Amino acid sequence: MSYSERWQELFGPIDGGPAMKLASAAPDSGGGGGGGDMDLKHSKGPWTSASATAGDLRTNTETSRSALGPGHEGVDAGAAGLSSLAALKTVMTSWEERLQSVRDECEQLKGTLLKVAKEMGETDAAVDASFKGVDGGSKADEKR
Repeated sequence: MSYSERWQELFGPIDGGPAMKLASAAPDSGGGGGGGDMDLKHSKGPWTSASATAGDLRTNTETSRSALGPGHEGVDAGAAGLSSLAALKTVMTSWEERLQSVRDECEQLKGTLLKVAKEMGETDAAVDASFKGVDGGSKADEKR
């Protein structure tokens, strides 16, 4: 079998008859690949949504952290002389520090996620613009 015959066996005849395709490229496979109806697009929606969630978590964490102090008012007087008072203060301080750390991390994460959303959106726009003048030659051939 010649090279040309082997090529045609694998990829189909030159005359446009049936040709081999990857299963993922077949239009009815639901997969990716070279089906002409496939568009790869990025959506900044999930990134923006995640940023908003981080912002909400930051706000809720700060609200909870701020409520710890007032929630413990009067404990000193009511628990005077109990050995558990020192442990309670240690636990409260530990929780305040943890919640403050979570709050600060959420603040940083919120900004980072918004930055990703912006950059990805701008990348999509730049790639889209770079293809505006490309038509594969079909329109140029029609005008001739």
